[in-house]
Amino acid sequence: MTSRLQNTTIYIVLGIAAALMLYPILFTFSATFMTQAESSSYPPKLIPGGLYWENLLQVAKLVPIFKFITNSFMISTAIMIGQILTASLAAYAFAFLRFTGKTVLFALFLSTMMIPWEVTMIPNYLTIKSWGWLDSYEGLIIPFLASAFGTFLLRQFFLQLPSELFEAAKIDGCGHIRSFFRLVLPLSRPALATLGVYSFLTHWNMYLWPLLITNGEKMRTVQIGISMLQFEEMTSWNLVLAGVTLVLLPSLLLLALGIKQLVRGITAGAVKG
Repeated sequence: MTSRLQNTTIYIVLGIAAALMLYPILFTFSATFMTQAESSSYPPKLIPGGLYWENLLQVAKLVPIFKFITNSFMISTAIMIGQILTASLAAYAFAFLRFTGKTVLFALFLSTMMIPWEVTMIPNYLTIKSWGWLDSYEGLIIPFLASAFGTFLLRQFFLQLPSELFEAAKIDGCGHIRSFFRLVLPLSRPALATLGVYSFLTHWNMYLWPLLITNGEKMRTVQIGISMLQFEEMTSWNLVLAGVTLVLLPSLLLLALGIKQLVRGITAGAVKG
């Protein structure tokens, strides 16, 4: 009875915590279909009086939200693919190749993670400006194609792969390129998926850098688009939250499709035997 009571208490506490965590998301989706009066009422309503679809149409009229979503999707996808490619190649070199100064170079590589992004923003901006990449996909994508965190994550995963496989492949005459594509990448799908989801969501939510190097609506991203729905005279929260809902949908879809691989990648190596 004591054990059952403890389990019941734990589940009740977890249920309350889950409800508190989910409330902002549920309110966002609910407010998408509220009128302006319902969204600004106090205490706030959780269930709309009806499905007011006009909010979504108004968002599309006020700002080119679908253009912003397309821009963010293209930028986030390109950065995700680039980081997976560069991080996997660098991680393979740090994990399996032998060369002078590898440990020092890896430590130096990891030390870049301790440099705040704000410190490198001005040099990056001046470089992008001198190359004429303002208001361009190149300026939004190329500065983020390499990731020290991604390299560290994949290197640690590569080191857990069975060494017997690589010894057998080496005996059969398999070189590094073939080992990388035939052995390492197929066995590292959980870690690659983890890095991919993390990279995509991080740069999907990027705000400051696109705001800094873009001047027109043609290259704006979704986070800037949401801020454009807030006006100085008045803020219609039903419209703002309708835009937030449109922005959240791709992220939630990606998370739903990749949650299995993401969990496997995070928990890989946590249990032995």
